[in-house]
Amino acid sequence: MYTYYISVGSNIGDKRGYINSAFESLQEYETVSEVISSSLIETEPWGYTDQASFINGIWSCKSTLAPLQMLGLLQSLEQRAGRERLIHWGPRTLDLDIILAFDEDKTIISVCNKRLTIPHPYFWDRIFVLEPLSELLPTFTYKGTTIGERLAHLSLL
Repeated sequence: MYTYYISVGSNIGDKRGYINSAFESLQEYETVSEVISSSLIETEPWGYTDQASFINGIWSCKSTLAPLQMLGLLQSLEQRAGRERLIHWGPRTLDLDIILAFDEDKTIISVCNKRLTIPHPYFWDRIFVLEPLSELLPTFTYKGTTIGERLAHLSLL
């Protein structure tokens, strides 16, 4: 059994509708349980900034799916929402990224291949990921720094 933390975002059309629909769909899979959502927040775009604001949040869930299988499931939810990958970090109906994954012993899983990198390579640099993640993992520490310390540091930049 794995525990996943998934970054959720949308900035096209019915943003909350896309997120809520995918959240409900994820709960319907027998291989996924205990799906929890952080609060959703409105944020400015990161990377490619010439686009509308985003609604972002974090979901956690438990699953028997291995990381690449979970990626496939999340990508199928994106496709159902009409996700198109036209511009890197560009506008999207739905964006679902595995940020962190833990095994049954609560050890962070590392994956690095052409399709998937866990931990997500930019998660520790993005307030729009860390703020909602701190709701679900308030005592999380990464590379010797607490999530609260990291958020304080990033807010000064």
